Amino acid sequence: MIEIFQYGFMVRAFEAGLLVAVIAPLIGIFLVLKRYSLIADTLAHVSLLGVALGLLFRIPPLVTAFIVSAVSSILIERLRLSQRVYSDAALSVFLSGSLAAALVILSLAGGFSVSLFSYLFGSLVTVTESDLIMIASVGAGVLVSVFFLYKELLFVSFDEEGAQVAGIPTRLVNIVLIMLAGLTVSIALPIVGALLIAALVVIPILIALQFRRSFLATLLIAEVFSVVSVVSGILVSYYFDLSTGATIVLILVAFFCLSLLRKP
Repeated sequence: MIEIFQYGFMVRAFEAGLLVAVIAPLIGIFLVLKRYSLIADTLAHVSLLGVALGLLFRIPPLVTAFIVSAVSSILIERLRLSQRVYSDAALSVFLSGSLAAALVILSLAGGFSVSLFSYLFGSLVTVTESDLIMIASVGAGVLVSVFFLYKELLFVSFDEEGAQVAGIPTRLVNIVLIMLAGLTVSIALPIVGALLIAALVVIPILIALQFRRSFLATLLIAEVFSVVSVVSGILVSYYFDLSTGATIVLILVAFFCLSLLRKP
């Protein structure tokens, strides 16, 4: 077990994985309570568009993924609030549109590459030192934002109309929440991959909800399952030469199935 930490890429993978494992449920719990679970999948495809732009213009893919996710988050919320389309329909437009745009851009860039597949499915060896710095910086920003907006996010998640009556700027809080979700999805791309990141945001919360505890207890339980799944997933994928993201998600799904066996 110790020899695994002799490799620099494995140390970076564990550091990045732990950061993502802590941040994902922190945002996921608000998304699940607001019935926004599908937005994580939508933002994952949007982030993939950012990765494609980064590969095309030779810009660090995480940087372009951050920018595209943040801008798309604002547009998604504005379209939802306009009430010109249903919320799920708005997500569908962004999901399919961003994926189509990503494929077109990749065609212009010369097709699929090893770098792209690492962002699609997650990879241990592709996490660079600069990626780790960006993940830590954005993760810290997400943590600070949640800390200062905790009461507002909690109120809006449970009772948006009541929060609006109480004077809370619900539109602004919702936009901030979706932007934080977009940034969280983006930083998880190197570990879990765009096709699987929604599972890391949502499934730990679903597992924790089966325990029927208070909000903070539910969040802590979700954090534990998230960290355990990411760490064990990295170890298993390393020793058995498996896809990192897929292994993490399968472990989460196994935990979720076991949680359903608990008597409420």
